Amino acid sequence: MAGLSCYLVLASATPAAAMHISEGFLPVQWAAFWWMVALPFFVFGLRSIAQITKEHPELKLLLALAGAFTFVLSALKIPSVTGSCSHPTGTGLGAILFGPSVMAVLGALVLLFQTLLLAHGGLTTLGANMFSMAIVGPFAAYFIYRLLLRTGSQRAAIFGAAALADLLTYLTTSIQLALAFPAATGGFMTSFLKFAGIFAITQVPLAIAEGLLTVLVWNWLHSYGKPELETLKLLRQES
Repeated sequence: MAGLSCYLVLASATPAAAMHISEGFLPVQWAAFWWMVALPFFVFGLRSIAQITKEHPELKLLLALAGAFTFVLSALKIPSVTGSCSHPTGTGLGAILFGPSVMAVLGALVLLFQTLLLAHGGLTTLGANMFSMAIVGPFAAYFIYRLLLRTGSQRAAIFGAAALADLLTYLTTSIQLALAFPAATGGFMTSFLKFAGIFAITQVPLAIAEGLLTVLVWNWLHSYGKPELETLKLLRQES
């Protein structure tokens, strides 16, 4: 994982001018609004992490793995013309393991590091990017996972949760951009269809790939991390 992270960060293609929603792209009032919406989730997530690490300190390494997985996947960028870009999000795995509030913190830290170290995203747009990738995505993954567990296949639930959470993250980004930049003719809906249509071209295959990769990582955890999965009460018998 460390080697893969180094390769993706240091040896990837020429840096793009956009990653998540770019610095300064949103009007000030919208940038401030998304900061105010995202911060309560971040504070609640800090409390969840403190409780988990206090009760189960042996899970710290798995927490770090969930954060690293998100960092690596969300660094796989495909620039678009929307002021953002397409990339996997990697938040589904952590949401399934630890719950969505924890990923509000881990996702926010990933976005902050990418802003400061890689010039991906921005500080003014960090609240908006937190809301789409670190809040909506993880909460969607968690609830979709719980819903799909009823099919009896845990791996199918993991795949569906990771893939659909990826798509819903970009649906949220499309809404954010459409709210900030409504079309002169047709307003919000016309603008939303334009942004979502552009994302849909690249995001659907990326979401499927993210779902498959998340299942592969889950299989690895199932083989080498059973004590941690038992602690989290996530081991199930496939029907």
